[in-house]
Amino acid sequence: MTNIAIIGFGEAGRIYAQDLASLGAQVKVWDKKFLNAEGDALKAQAEQVGVQPAGNLALALTGAELVLSLVTAGNAFAVAEQAAALLREGQTLLDFNSVAPETKRAAARAVAQGAGRYIDVAVMAPVPPKRLATPLLLGGTQARQIAAQLSELGCQARAASEEVGAVSAIKMCRSVMIKGLEALTTECLGAAQRYGVEDAVLESLHASFPSLGWQAELPDYLISRVAEHGVRRAEEMQEVVKTLQDVGLAGTLSQAIRHVQADLPAQLSAHHLRYLDVVPFSWRAVLTKLAEKP
Repeated sequence: MTNIAIIGFGEAGRIYAQDLASLGAQVKVWDKKFLNAEGDALKAQAEQVGVQPAGNLALALTGAELVLSLVTAGNAFAVAEQAAALLREGQTLLDFNSVAPETKRAAARAVAQGAGRYIDVAVMAPVPPKRLATPLLLGGTQARQIAAQLSELGCQARAASEEVGAVSAIKMCRSVMIKGLEALTTECLGAAQRYGVEDAVLESLHASFPSLGWQAELPDYLISRVAEHGVRRAEEMQEVVKTLQDVGLAGTLSQAIRHVQADLPAQLSAHHLRYLDVVPFSWRAVLTKLAEKP
């Protein structure tokens, strides 16, 4: 039986915890939210899916062979630093977080100061709906060994580089396109709706790209991703900007994408709405509501 610790019990953390436990792994989870008002509810969720909530990070890591860090981009390096001091021989920190290559390298250097090992993991698609079948690229000197171990646990993992940062560069460059398309769709159709020309715009987009689904589910999907995950995506886009600037590029468009990703959740909040309040999601209904004064 493989002992696994998962740091972060958000959407991805819950999926990995539940699915790995269902396949026979011994899973402990830790989230700093366990210490605040929603902590009891989160711990109960963990127990319901067969995983053990830990009282602190040190207890979560005790006895774990693999430590999966699934936190926000803004917390990724701090978590690696905290874990580095606690990792023991034979323990490996798998950094699943969407951050710049240099952030991953800094985390790897921190872990190297102690007894543990570090693996750079790039999550190459949304974790739902594929769950453990979500494609993962691994980087680091132990990438091949850990990829094999993850594959045995049911993950879709592939070693892509022995260098920390390489797979994260792939992920970050991809994010310019993926998060950018979400942001462009949000801004495009938001403006088109206010001018009353959204149907004509969608018809034109469909004529140019007939296979994408502009007159079907694609706009709802892309804009819903911003509404649900825009705060986290904005943090990720800040790391994308760092990725670009680290190699001498300005990252001008990526900075704009970050602002658009952050803005839609902020507008929902200003209207006292959560994402769950607008599910099932209709971009037309949501953007119409947000056009009203809060």
